[in-house]
Amino acid sequence: MIDQEAVYTASCKVMAHSAVGRRLRARSACTGPALTLPSTMATVDYTKVPIQTKALYVPPLEEIADVLSRELRSNFETVEVSVVDCPDLTQPPFDLQAPGISGNATLVEIGGPPYLVPLVQRDKVYDLAALLRHLRRDPALLVGAGAGPWPYIGVNCEGIINLRLQDGAVRQGTRVVSVQPVGAAKGSSGYLQRRLPDGETRTALLGNYLMSEGAAGKVVRVVAKRRVGGDNFITAIRGALRARYGERGVGLGGAFVVREGRVKHHVMPDFSSAALCSDEDVDRWLHYFEMRAPIVHVGTLVTADLGLDLRVQHFHGFSAHGDGGHYHYDTTPDSVHYEGYFTPADTIVRVDAPQETHAFGRD
Repeated sequence: MIDQEAVYTASCKVMAHSAVGRRLRARSACTGPALTLPSTMATVDYTKVPIQTKALYVPPLEEIADVLSRELRSNFETVEVSVVDCPDLTQPPFDLQAPGISGNATLVEIGGPPYLVPLVQRDKVYDLAALLRHLRRDPALLVGAGAGPWPYIGVNCEGIINLRLQDGAVRQGTRVVSVQPVGAAKGSSGYLQRRLPDGETRTALLGNYLMSEGAAGKVVRVVAKRRVGGDNFITAIRGALRARYGERGVGLGGAFVVREGRVKHHVMPDFSSAALCSDEDVDRWLHYFEMRAPIVHVGTLVTADLGLDLRVQHFHGFSAHGDGGHYHYDTTPDSVHYEGYFTPADTIVRVDAPQETHAFGRD
């Protein structure tokens, strides 16, 4: 069963939108969904799906810091970028399952949006601990953004992956966020964040992760305040790197916290019974909410597709106060304060890429 003590909050947050688009927030107490036994549904066999590996270009950390320091100033009023010793990310607000993000840093993409839309492919369930073992990565820290294990909680959900494998044992810090109540109409729904137990290591459909040894090491620290441009924090970072390195393929992974301000997130409702065939269809299906700081995000970005059908940026967030989901952008540009820690990856591993693909459902 889902561990009640691992549930961060048993209240749901309700967001309603007026006709003129102003957001009104109210709160109502609710119990979570009925607890269910974990499904015994089979997971993808990694020996039977394609796994591709490609090298990424790795600039020196100081060069990355210089590029970001110069380029981010067109999007944020205050920018501070430096190469630092990674702080202990096991401490609040980050609460990762290892102190750092260094050591054989690798980007991993599993599945992809074509397994979710137009119609869900429910057989695409992946065991992340099994993947780490298949790749012979132990010790390993896996952090990032993906769909959560719908067979476990009984409904589609967002996954904020934070998983440690060491000496064969799993330490799980992953959170999932689902729409509450299940089936609620868009505009009148709330959301529920909960933490997975160590024994539940599955995800579904798609995911973008940073895989490392979880070691302390040098990282790029990025602080940005007061957004004056049109790009979100991650789009601005990726755009700066792409302008400098183009198609050479630079990939970063890591974590950032929104220390002040609010951010727009989406939370996926349960799977659509009607085909979603465009970005407009997906937008109408998703439930959007305004989330409060402090909120921590984990994920990856890459400057080029490299012929791998990649999702070029993807970050999900969680918080101690129960807010979480898929990051879009801040809604308070005058007061927003970002602080992030990133490491470049030297390799990307592409797992079970869809054979038939499309370009929508990736924003």
